[in-house]
Amino acid sequence: MFRRLVLAALAATSLAAAPRARAQGGLTVFAAASLTDALRALGQDWAARGNPAPRFSFAASSALARQIEQGAPADLFMSADEPWMDYVQQRNLVVNATRVSPIGNALVLVSAKGDARDVALARGTDLAALLGPNGRIATGDPAHVPVGRYAQAALTWMGQWDAIGPRLARADNVRAALLLVERGEAPFGIVYATDAAASQGVRVAGTFPAESHTPITYPFALLRRAEGNAQARAFLAFLTGPEARPTWERFGFRMAQ
Repeated sequence: MFRRLVLAALAATSLAAAPRARAQGGLTVFAAASLTDALRALGQDWAARGNPAPRFSFAASSALARQIEQGAPADLFMSADEPWMDYVQQRNLVVNATRVSPIGNALVLVSAKGDARDVALARGTDLAALLGPNGRIATGDPAHVPVGRYAQAALTWMGQWDAIGPRLARADNVRAALLLVERGEAPFGIVYATDAAASQGVRVAGTFPAESHTPITYPFALLRRAEGNAQARAFLAFLTGPEARPTWERFGFRMAQ
């Protein structure tokens, strides 16, 4: 109920302020790397409706959160997990009432396109044996990158963390991890399902069970420095409303219930 009220309020604000939004300057969106393709498509759709094109900055949620903390001029923040949004919110940098988590994702194991092996990801699956003596698994650095945190949780659930943790190829974000598998620098990677679907160079070898990690959700929020920016509010309402849903789904994201 609360989420519906927030979205309704955002939508009402965006409609009432539409002329003023167009009169203001542009807006800057800090977004998790895994949102790159979908957000670019949605940004084009937004601009096609007569609005100024948003400026996007894509990186690991951790890097973006720290840039926001240091005063980076962003208007909206879209994180790949709840903890990094919490980090920004706890520093009073978010308009709390606008925070919403409209989409989700799944965690998958990928291999290079030419590797036809399917892997049943269950408790006790011996991933170390699949890697051989020198192979590594690429994913985000669990110390600060959301996909790496999900990967660590899933590997721990499987009983594989002690064996695989030292053999991770730790990337700065999920797209960098995906690239390591595409280039053959790592035989396997742990990434989001949407990133795997966007790549021509990898195939999904297996999907981690939902119970192996916390739900993968993407919180969006208006930043406090942009509290009076009607354009930013309008774009957030668009991204979380019914007009954006087909695009999110086309890129493989799961809609929140």
